[in-house]
Amino acid sequence: MINDPFKSAFDSLDEFADIISQVLQCPITIEDANHRLLAYSTHDERTDPARISTIIGRRVPEKVINQLWKEGTIPALLKTNQPIRVESMDDIGLSNRVAISIWKQDEVLGFIWALEIDKSLTENDFTLLKKAADAAKNKLLQLQTRKNKKEERFQEFFWKLLTGHLTLEKEIIENFHSLQITPAASFAILVFQFQENISGKVEQFISYILKTSQRLKIILHTIDCNHLILLVSANNIENPFNELEQFSHTFVSKMNDRYSIKNISPVYSSIYDDYQKIGKAYQETLKVLTIKEKFPLETENIFNYQKLGIYQLFDILLEKRKSEEYVNYSLKMLHEYDRKHNSNLVETLEVFLNKDNNINDAARELNVHANTLNYRLKRIAEIGEVNFKDPNQKMILYLDLKLEKYLGV
Repeated sequence: MINDPFKSAFDSLDEFADIISQVLQCPITIEDANHRLLAYSTHDERTDPARISTIIGRRVPEKVINQLWKEGTIPALLKTNQPIRVESMDDIGLSNRVAISIWKQDEVLGFIWALEIDKSLTENDFTLLKKAADAAKNKLLQLQTRKNKKEERFQEFFWKLLTGHLTLEKEIIENFHSLQITPAASFAILVFQFQENISGKVEQFISYILKTSQRLKIILHTIDCNHLILLVSANNIENPFNELEQFSHTFVSKMNDRYSIKNISPVYSSIYDDYQKIGKAYQETLKVLTIKEKFPLETENIFNYQKLGIYQLFDILLEKRKSEEYVNYSLKMLHEYDRKHNSNLVETLEVFLNKDNNINDAARELNVHANTLNYRLKRIAEIGEVNFKDPNQKMILYLDLKLEKYLGV
């Protein structure tokens, strides 16, 4: 029977890391569930590059986390309370080590890592490591409770910004400082739309990815039904739109690869430097999501408000159409012909204009021969009195076709 050397009280996790290190005779690090460094043993200088980077950056480097996911260590740690042996990975500076999860019922609170510098841990050492993980649980629960209360204050502040309840710049900056958040000089709002409302479990997955990602600085985040909403810094980024797009694709890919959560739609706002415009930035993202739902094919590769082009103006155009009771005569005639003859001239016209008047591309999209398409275009010109050589007429046809689809006509 192995005695439990971890029964006695300890004042801090740093002290506890030193105790584990003395018992197991190897360097120790303790992390939270998002791989942020909580404590490490200090009396032993023997270590490896991955541990040094973790101590300096106060969190595990993203490349190390990604590799540990790929080779199965982290997925295993999220399924068992038993120690897991990790073989060395020289390309990321990782030496042989043993890891164990710290559990509270069915939730992982953190991890203990033991480096095997001069020795391999034995079965007895594994038993001791399990006792250490159990002893660390209460300390991590205390930290988690404090963290959750702080998160609630962050989210309340963020919603006040998103909904325009804080409008004075001085008041906004004071709130940032009271929460010990440094406001970025420039920022954007980023929204991920999930297929279903985000559950507590999925929220844990999201939190993990956000807190282990090191591509962008996330200032605040919150969840609204099936939307994950982020306030991200655009400071000192040469091409912020490109960086936002890369971050979005990486997030979507990780949610799919690690947790099999698919079909997440990312969108993001313009870049702003005035926090009084956070509400405006948020409305931009909602506008992009609305347009993408109405026009999934046309906007498949559009993720931000700046690239919406003419779709930005749809609300204004609709108001003008309604106030003038305007009817596009050409489209009216084509719709009537399609209804009477069960044809698809309106669809043909839309595809042709979508493909920028390219006969071959449009024929391929419609799955017809180019000659067939040319015949249909001739009929469109006759029935709708359309002059395909007039760019002005083609432009208004294109806009009115899109407005019809936007309204669900």
